[in-house]
Amino acid sequence: MDIVIPLFDRFEPLDAIGPYEVLAHVPGATVRFVAPEPGRVQDVLGALPVHVPTRYSEVERCDVLLVPGGAGSRTVASDPDFLDWVRRVHAGTRFTTSVCTGALVLAAAGLLNGLTATTHWGAVAELESYGAVYTPERVVRHDRIITSAGVSSGIDMAIRLAALLSDRTTAQAIQLYTEYDPQPPFDTGSVAKAPAEVLEKARALARGVPRPGFPPAGAPG
Repeated sequence: MDIVIPLFDRFEPLDAIGPYEVLAHVPGATVRFVAPEPGRVQDVLGALPVHVPTRYSEVERCDVLLVPGGAGSRTVASDPDFLDWVRRVHAGTRFTTSVCTGALVLAAAGLLNGLTATTHWGAVAELESYGAVYTPERVVRHDRIITSAGVSSGIDMAIRLAALLSDRTTAQAIQLYTEYDPQPPFDTGSVAKAPAEVLEKARALARGVPRPGFPPAGAPG
């Protein structure tokens, strides 16, 4: 079982690493990272360089394609070659998935036309500009296309995907092994629940706090 996660400069780290931690434990699965060019890829926070040895164009098929988000997702969402590759690979996947603004890439490739989908709350207008219909659900599935909301939701999506790729008990065991038992200290994890002052501060973060080595990052992954 071949699971491919494309990385690109200014990817949101948890978008990729959270699902990787879960999916790497699926029996028989191999998770691979690919990039526009082999070499170092830098995350959006600026302190997590990742060496990726494989160019995405070297991959012609996989069982699962998982596209993370991050400020750099806008770059690949406007790259015709990358979008062509997404469409080609999607034609043969069991599941094509996204985390956060990775949904913009799927939408730009035409995979979400007319479908409900989710993404980071700061990227709703962008998502809908590509023809998708935003819904604030944490994980949305349409047959073999699965989108998940902002950053941390990729873990939820990956656990659901693990059940689809193996079985419910295996997915539950992975959840237990990773001790994924969310008990957040504050109940402000969605726009619907956050007080006005928290929402405004989050919007300020989304507008772009300067990150080491990068200009303002825009909306998060």
